[in-house]
Amino acid sequence: MAGTVNFQLLASKSGHLIGVAELDNQASLNALSFEMIELLYHQLLQWQRDDMVSCVVLCGAGDKAFCAGGDVRAMYHAMYEGASQSDAQKHQSEDQAEHQDNPHTQASEFLTRYFTLEYQCDYLIHTYSKPIIAWGDGIVMGGGIGLYVGASHRVLTERSKLAMPEITIGLYPDVGGTWFLNQLPKGIGLFLGLTGAVINASDALALDIAEHIIPVDHKDQLLDELIQLPWQASDNPHLLVDQALVNLSVAVQTDLVLPTKQLAPYFDQIQAACMVDDLHLISSNIHALIANDKWMERAKATMAAGSPISAHICFRQVTQYAHLDLADCFRLELSLSVRCGELGEFQEGVRARLIDKTGDPKWLFPTVEQVEVSVIDTLFTSLWPEESHPLAGLTSNGF
Repeated sequence: MAGTVNFQLLASKSGHLIGVAELDNQASLNALSFEMIELLYHQLLQWQRDDMVSCVVLCGAGDKAFCAGGDVRAMYHAMYEGASQSDAQKHQSEDQAEHQDNPHTQASEFLTRYFTLEYQCDYLIHTYSKPIIAWGDGIVMGGGIGLYVGASHRVLTERSKLAMPEITIGLYPDVGGTWFLNQLPKGIGLFLGLTGAVINASDALALDIAEHIIPVDHKDQLLDELIQLPWQASDNPHLLVDQALVNLSVAVQTDLVLPTKQLAPYFDQIQAACMVDDLHLISSNIHALIANDKWMERAKATMAAGSPISAHICFRQVTQYAHLDLADCFRLELSLSVRCGELGEFQEGVRARLIDKTGDPKWLFPTVEQVEVSVIDTLFTSLWPEESHPLAGLTSNGF
């Protein structure tokens, strides 16, 4: 998968610097390859240690997306090759097989490396000591949400579209979803995870996912405002950025045409539908919602076609793990994500949706009520003892 991250340092009037990190993988809507995450993570660490860098802006190249997610195609090929080698080994003698690497281990190692690095980077953004402004123009989905929601200052444009659509590929809302879905109003996070519903900037602002909506053609003006700030004279750079964004938001109001809210009209109905303790009943309640537009019908259809296992994972994230702090959420999700890769549901979802594009994934269980609880229990069982967990030492300063 191609892609890179472009880095730039802008000199402010006070002599301090503004770091700009631009995700650049336009052919894949700025989806995150392992190499891109590695570049971003290490540059953020370097800028955090550099006293001359006062602020960071995180954005996406092109005019279509901030970031559409992670490199699930690379994950698919790792899982597929592992499964193919496993089939071949079934026809070998035990002596032959024991001298080859375990293919499932090969795939799991790749998934562990990828998700470990991705979650480290997400956590670093959440806990960054300096202001990070996420310019979430266009598509902000999956792994892009993981980068976006951790930023100290979150900006959208009038054309932003946000979603956690993992249920369509047999995964689940990861990248800290266990934490941030539980920060939303009761029932709303669960609905978004179960339906993969796409929300616009107006709904994201109403839900406090975003803090500001600024017209897309005012990005350069934002950068110019940051250059003008008196960084050297301020002992609170976060407050400095707060005020700059408020001032800019007010100044460009006449140029801004907000999209019509799509989730808000259903807010009370969604909460009532999702605030029960039975997933099958929640699913039935959502399907029973009276829809007056294509937005809700699409949400229902996505849930109906999605992975029943993913639905169970999301339900458990919201109902049983709301008490976890952010670091523990990432530790939980690392094991979950690798186990999803081993299970086969994730591989099948990516195959049907993104590789063969048949749109007909053969899920392991046809419906949510047929999913075996023991399967979900296993997915939520850690692959590592606490002391040897790859994210055991998760901190904002790296490992």
